[in-house]
Amino acid sequence: MTPNNQEVFVGGGAPNRTVVAGGRAYLFFSGTAYLGLPANAAFQALVADGQRRFGTAFGSSRNGNFQLDIYQQAEHQLAQWTGAAAALTLSSGMLAGQAVVRQLWAEDFDFLYAPGAHPALWHLPTVSLPSSSFDDWVSGLKNGRFSGNKTAILTNSLDALRGQRYNFDWVNDLPADQNITLVVDDSHGIGTTGAGGAGIFGQLPQRPNVRVIVTASLHKAMGIPGGLILSDAPTSANIRQSAYFSGCSPVAPAYLWAYTQAAGLYAEAMEKLNANAASFYHKTKNLGIFENSGDFPVFYTLQDGLYQYLLAKNALIYSFSYPEATSKRNTRVVLSAWHTPEDVEKLADLCAQWLR
Repeated sequence: MTPNNQEVFVGGGAPNRTVVAGGRAYLFFSGTAYLGLPANAAFQALVADGQRRFGTAFGSSRNGNFQLDIYQQAEHQLAQWTGAAAALTLSSGMLAGQAVVRQLWAEDFDFLYAPGAHPALWHLPTVSLPSSSFDDWVSGLKNGRFSGNKTAILTNSLDALRGQRYNFDWVNDLPADQNITLVVDDSHGIGTTGAGGAGIFGQLPQRPNVRVIVTASLHKAMGIPGGLILSDAPTSANIRQSAYFSGCSPVAPAYLWAYTQAAGLYAEAMEKLNANAASFYHKTKNLGIFENSGDFPVFYTLQDGLYQYLLAKNALIYSFSYPEATSKRNTRVVLSAWHTPEDVEKLADLCAQWLR
């Protein structure tokens, strides 16, 4: 049991549309593998091909005197896909966020956090985040004053805990006489939102005095154990030359090789994911128990009791305290491309039965 007396299921084998724990099989509606790629045989084959080409890992600094060209190829493709001038990969989304934060700290920026900003963007071990809603925070931001000449605004692209996407039109109202850097963590959005799954970068308003940096974990929808920084070219170059970047190990090159070859697989998986999310939304929208933006595969509920009911029916959904063990339990349904239409229909039916 966890510190908050929550069940922990330990199973063998990789999660798929089902998981097995304690000798019992469950339909699995948790995790963050939105596109289902970890269990996609065609994607696994591309990773295996990449391992034959590049080995299982690249044990070197990215700034060493021998460099693999797959990093430049993959980063160029990521930049073109997302609409960024430059892309930089690191071994995790947490590391990507911290590389950006350390760069901003070195540039003497003040830090202004949005509610729920991911710990990857924290510049201290603990940060006091606003307790207001995102919309209320935005209103205060537009009506308030910035404390210094250089301000970094740090936020998530969406509320993944509650399946809500954020609107960033407020960036157009930021003062034009301030040096502002907007840092957006798009870990849950990249691969699932934006044109072709390209995430938030191309959707953010462009202002002459606002530098835009997007960070992301590639572990989630993209199926790659790594992190990503999207930015302008000078910012990317500065981060790359930092001791923090130079000293960290890179993404295993086999996964970046798989990414460069998998455009069709990503498109097919996103189509399946969108169909599953739309189906569940329409089947459950009149139940009145879920919060969802209508175009994101996470369905949040305040009805924590739904978890135990579904568990008894061999369906395992997300329900545990996050981000800290003392936090309130967060209960939500997470859909993936690996679910079949029958899986989605069964879950929707079970949710309706629970209300009866």
